[in-house]
Amino acid sequence: MNQALLVAPVLIPLCSLVLALLLRNHLSLVRALSLGGTTLLLAVGIKLVWLAAGGTVLAGQVGGWQAPFGISLVIDRLSAVMIAISALIGLVTLLYGVARDSDTRVGRDFHLFVQGLLTGIGGAFITADIFNLYVWFEVLLIASFALMALGGGKRRLAGSMTYVALNLFATLIFLLSAGLVYGASGTLNMGELAVIMRSGEAPAGVTPALLLMLLSFAIKAALFPVFGWLPATYHVALTAVSAMFAGLLTKVGVYALIRLVTLLWPEYGLPHQLLLWVACATMLVGVLGAAAQTEVRRILSFHIVSQVGYMVLGLALATPLALAGAVFYLIHHIVVKANLFFIGGVAARICGSERLADMGGLYGRLPWLALLFAIPALSLAGIPPLSGFWAKFLLVKASLDAAAWWAAGIALLTGVFTLLSMNKIWNEAFLKAHPKGEAALQLSTKSRAAWLGMAGLALLTVLIGLGAGPLIDYAIAAAEQLGNPEAYLQPFSPAGGA
Repeated sequence: MNQALLVAPVLIPLCSLVLALLLRNHLSLVRALSLGGTTLLLAVGIKLVWLAAGGTVLAGQVGGWQAPFGISLVIDRLSAVMIAISALIGLVTLLYGVARDSDTRVGRDFHLFVQGLLTGIGGAFITADIFNLYVWFEVLLIASFALMALGGGKRRLAGSMTYVALNLFATLIFLLSAGLVYGASGTLNMGELAVIMRSGEAPAGVTPALLLMLLSFAIKAALFPVFGWLPATYHVALTAVSAMFAGLLTKVGVYALIRLVTLLWPEYGLPHQLLLWVACATMLVGVLGAAAQTEVRRILSFHIVSQVGYMVLGLALATPLALAGAVFYLIHHIVVKANLFFIGGVAARICGSERLADMGGLYGRLPWLALLFAIPALSLAGIPPLSGFWAKFLLVKASLDAAAWWAAGIALLTGVFTLLSMNKIWNEAFLKAHPKGEAALQLSTKSRAAWLGMAGLALLTVLIGLGAGPLIDYAIAAAEQLGNPEAYLQPFSPAGGA
């Protein structure tokens, strides 16, 4: 049973993709397979979180080959919750995309590529081997390239080219660094590398190669100074696509950073020092970039950058509380940021434009949409008692405990500027009258499924905030597991028979 659960995060979306391909000429069947498969993936994710919360760590080797020769798979507390939250965002994305199913080709391809993306994301979260992490990155990148260009148009094509170019550059760095690591150490198994690095006797070329690998993850996570590709591309994709990207893609890069840094550098050192400066710069540059934008999704895209800085701050401080804050922030931000993109897309469609100057009148006509926007917007800024408050509280407290006063100050200042950006969207899109009058608002009944998904994510944001205790406990336990990764190290310990 546990072995089936171990591979389920990959097999479920992969089987959904294959079956949907075979039935690609029947949109209703493709839609049913996609929604059904993602619902099953969510159920498996919840089961994995339940097992992980009880202390169960799933680990195994594909094909019966023992580590480091076989492909190692591990699901611990962090990977379990990432699988569950990814499935949730995938399901809401599919519900949101149902409104576009009137275009048969776009609707069919949308469902297929989302399953491909979930396959790559699931593989990245469960693998314990660097080469296979590269493979799963390739799978999710191919699917993301296709999703980015879905729907056509010159603007979308230009954004897709930028997205492809920067991500392929990061992938090449990843592949080069993996080759260098293997050449210096003779292994790409994360557990064996961790034993080598923790011994203090790593070959001379291993550390520089691993630092180069961290650079590739930094690009994928959109950290300063290699973040420019994200706000230049996310806003041109279909709204459902950009929302899924906003929630998940940069977090896969952050996950890879957290996984490798905690495994390979358990004590505070050079990687943490570099990441601390990068995290603070990312927070400031992202939030200031958002302040200069005049389109909803461009503002939100820059805020992805600034919020990633918070997560990496927790990793950089390297204390148990800081790591717990990073885990909590990951979960909170995936839900909140995806929902803001969903809501921003609905608001832009109703107003007929994404430019704030051409929007307005939404509060008077659609107060429920205004409420749905206010919840994640205030959470993103860190207003109590919503989820963002607790995420920022953990990281600020961890910064103060580590005597990183300036980092705590930057985190608080970024929160203030985030609130100002959300207030700008609120005033322009919701409070002020529409420049062309209320008759210009394009109301539609096609987005009922989208409303259901957005309301669910908003409710989850409130519930996390009001009942933060269990999730904080889970995050603390996940941080302890990151600090003592027995499932990764055990096969290479003397007792493990390495």
